[in-house]
Amino acid sequence: MGYFKTEKKIISEISKTMDSISEEEVITLANQIKQAKRVFFVGVGRVLLSLEAVAKRLAHLGIDTVIVGEITEPAITSEDLLIVGSGSGESLFPLSIAKKAKSFHAMVAHIGSNPNSSMKEVTDIFVRIPVQSKLNLAEEVQSIQPMTSLFEQTLLLLGDTIALMFIIEDDTDMADLWRHHANLE
Repeated sequence: MGYFKTEKKIISEISKTMDSISEEEVITLANQIKQAKRVFFVGVGRVLLSLEAVAKRLAHLGIDTVIVGEITEPAITSEDLLIVGSGSGESLFPLSIAKKAKSFHAMVAHIGSNPNSSMKEVTDIFVRIPVQSKLNLAEEVQSIQPMTSLFEQTLLLLGDTIALMFIIEDDTDMADLWRHHANLE
């Protein structure tokens, strides 16, 4: 299969998946991001890479973002939001961090594909990305891509979508965003 046929299948999968996400869930998450003093992010592997990109973009919008585990990570409080990225909702590290965040009365948002995961007991907000997972649920968007690629791609685009929603809502001057961009490069 050539490049154009392959990329069109991937774009089609992403489009179908993005269209399958609940707008109400996204708006609930976006509102909580706006209300939080700080927004913490936790995930593992490629999911973490997508979350780091989301955190960086939100930081460009002036939102105080933190990646769990970084050396400069402050204490989480009841004024903060933890966003957990985990398709299965069963990954041990993110699940443990979510439980710990709840013990400090922080809000916990889970972006995942499994609505009945172990994360459910500590989640205040759930945004479902209904993609193919290890669970093989009937309503999942199937993918030709390996493993959880579609989840990771959609997670990144979901973050960019929320960021653009904020930009439009706040009538942000795009040129003004550069003041938050790294300048020691």
